[in-house]
Amino acid sequence: MRAAGLTRVYGSGDTLVRALDAVSLELPAGHFTAIMGASGSGKSTLLHCLTGLDAPSEGQVWIGGTDITALDDDALTRLRRDRIGFVFQSFNLMPTLSAEKNILLPLKLSRRRVDREWFARITRMLGIDDRLAHRPSELSGGQQQRVAVARALITRPDVIVADEPTGALDSQAGDDLLAFLRNCVDDLGQTVVMVTHDHHAADRADRVITLRDGRIDSDRWRSVRAGAMSSAAPSRMMEA
Repeated sequence: MRAAGLTRVYGSGDTLVRALDAVSLELPAGHFTAIMGASGSGKSTLLHCLTGLDAPSEGQVWIGGTDITALDDDALTRLRRDRIGFVFQSFNLMPTLSAEKNILLPLKLSRRRVDREWFARITRMLGIDDRLAHRPSELSGGQQQRVAVARALITRPDVIVADEPTGALDSQAGDDLLAFLRNCVDDLGQTVVMVTHDHHAADRADRVITLRDGRIDSDRWRSVRAGAMSSAAPSRMMEA
């Protein structure tokens, strides 16, 4: 995933707000990136523009070789459904469906076959393989968030995006979720991009990008995994 000259302006004249100001970045595949910043810094706007939930005023976004800013609404909806896994602070689970049916819902909507081996692997990794027949009201908040993560993973997306995913969880459930996201990268080879205001959550990431007034204020690579990377960006970067 990459962006070039990403700008998002709201309003006009005296009420004009420049939420993003010519942001360019590359997000390499197989890594965990945290986007941080104070309230109003533009971090959620950046995530929404990167995933097609909001249209930039200027600039382009690519997922793989696809320029998503050039897609019409129908194509953009299909791309989000098939190639992006979303994990939000609110779990957005269907209350009348079991955990299993919630997880499989993206495949049902796109009429795709269920890979039972992949389904078993991710539900076992997330520790919910014994809770699949339960509805959301019968699950704890942490278990509901794990179901949401499994739903994000089920389509084997190009990238998983998480917007303040621990905000509605207690500290233990939040730590568990962050560990799961870390495992998605380390064990499953997924790409994770997370918006957070929590420095503890950002400690799980390979890279921390901090925004200020709609611009990148700092961009720091960290050594999270043994032998993974130094404080500098890797020389060979594969696009998500």
